[in-house]
Amino acid sequence: MQISGKLARAARALVEWPRDHVARLAGIDTPMLADFEAGRADPGDDAKARLRLVLEQGGAVFLPEDGEQGAGVRLKFTARDVRAINRMEGEGGPVGTDDV
Repeated sequence: MQISGKLARAARALVEWPRDHVARLAGIDTPMLADFEAGRADPGDDAKARLRLVLEQGGAVFLPEDGEQGAGVRLKFTARDVRAINRMEGEGGPVGTDDV
């Protein structure tokens, strides 16, 4: 799935990375990324693939269009989040009966 400018902008907002940071990591000029996000330019297939990879590494998950819904993007749990959740799950101690 190739990403659109709108999906790239949404993913960048979800991972909370500034445009210049994403552009640098993807090897794209910042003005080109801004134009792509606004629908004014197409950076090419290679640049879009790099952009998608960078955003996915930041935690974005791109959802393809299916028969009922359009394409989208969501945020996945990062490895750090998963470790924190696993740590919190064991903090209450063993499960026991409750007198209440």
